[in-house]
Amino acid sequence: MTSIRVLTVAGAPYELGYIHGKAYAREIAELTEERLRLCCDPFWTGGQQATLEEALAIGRACLQHHEAFAPELMEEMRGMADATGIGVNELVIMNGFTDFVDILANPAVLGRQRIAEARAGDVVDCTAFIVAPSASADGYGYLGQTWDMHASATPYVLMLDVRPEDAPALMTFTITGCVGMIGMNEHGVAVGINNLLGADGRPGVHWVYVVRKMLAQRTVEEALAVLKSAPLSGAHNYLLLGPDADGALCGYNVEHMATRYAVLPVHSVYAHTNHCLIQEMLEVERPRKAVSQASTLARYSQASHWLDAQVGAITLETLMALTRHHEQDGLSVCAHVQPGYDVESSGACIMSPSTGELWALWGNPCQNDYEVFKVGDSLRQTTV
Repeated sequence: MTSIRVLTVAGAPYELGYIHGKAYAREIAELTEERLRLCCDPFWTGGQQATLEEALAIGRACLQHHEAFAPELMEEMRGMADATGIGVNELVIMNGFTDFVDILANPAVLGRQRIAEARAGDVVDCTAFIVAPSASADGYGYLGQTWDMHASATPYVLMLDVRPEDAPALMTFTITGCVGMIGMNEHGVAVGINNLLGADGRPGVHWVYVVRKMLAQRTVEEALAVLKSAPLSGAHNYLLLGPDADGALCGYNVEHMATRYAVLPVHSVYAHTNHCLIQEMLEVERPRKAVSQASTLARYSQASHWLDAQVGAITLETLMALTRHHEQDGLSVCAHVQPGYDVESSGACIMSPSTGELWALWGNPCQNDYEVFKVGDSLRQTTV
């Protein structure tokens, strides 16, 4: 078993970024270089190709949106930039890569004609779910997911334990250099994500900064309001679970493209993968490659049936088993690299706002054990 790495950062925003950058300067540089290269690769953008100079210019256009939306997180980026010697623009592009390629996939942003036959874009794959308290055996609510990415990203997985001076403590399943991807704060506000492919990408705020700002809120409604007001640059699906103003646990699923969104309250169980389910969102969704499309449809079916069949009897162990689920054809919730499709489950995370606990693992869930963490505490032990 390989344990998941943990980094604790504490202090003012600049200090949070500086500590993070100093701890993993080499890895952050590697990821930044790779993602700057990939964002210029038409493999990711459905045939549209940008030069590095064009990408950096679009990145600079996004910075003003980030400064207006979350100045404290941009101060965190300046700390990381000083610690690593990497520019703030480059770091923000690296953090928001999967939104950033939505911008580059939109020919209007590059001032070009739409190509006659756009190729399908590539998409990283995640299987996420919400379980309301009424659907679990113990009366607790859960939010969890696998995090699937190209296999080269797996070594960079990290649990980031964030203890800001003037904001709630939080823990986030992320990668080195990234301010947050999947996580929960000390008030029990939990957020998960699935990547989507959007055709309406634009200069704006990238999803990881929206997640971190959501995790700075005290209630799930406040987090939802942050998401609804964000001038997003690209497309993601967001899952939220946490207390409302009266302390009752509430869940939401939000398909959010750059220019439109749809909110669905979750009262029982809900699964989501990497394709839009709402017609209005389908209208601005980019096509995906055949194997990726087959994967998202298969995983959605597997997760939905798994949860529906056990409503009222779902336990933590049930959900861990779901993240380890395999099908014979290889298109499974627990994803492994296949010929021609270099995507795997790089890790998984399950959160309980009711108890403040997170269970996380590194790499394929079928090959590693979950470890338990508690927000604001040093608790860590091997579970199952």
